[in-house]
Amino acid sequence: MEFFVEMVTTVPDGTPPEDVTAMREREAARSSQLARNGSLRRLWRPPLAEGEWRSWGIFSAPDPDALERVLASMPLREWRHDTVTPLTRHPNDPGFGLPDDAPQTGGRPAAERPESA
Repeated sequence: MEFFVEMVTTVPDGTPPEDVTAMREREAARSSQLARNGSLRRLWRPPLAEGEWRSWGIFSAPDPDALERVLASMPLREWRHDTVTPLTRHPNDPGFGLPDDAPQTGGRPAAERPESA
């Protein structure tokens, strides 16, 4: 099952810059681990206002409880609020049925498109 997660981080007032740097380093290391094990599929930085710290991610987990364990394992969760949206496949998804690394062809996957005459 896939989930869209908006992650908004608020660093507590008075946090020393070296603590923020250390937290970011731990978060990057954990994110890399989660990407390698398939839990973290994609991560984006949306347009941000000055001082805003926000990310969007696609996560994969068997169920919402498993996703919560993944999110709770991330160091920044201490300073972060997550909004989780479960995702379901759209019937017109151009990537449905393709491996994650397959090129996108638009419309239906090539295997399902009628041959040209």
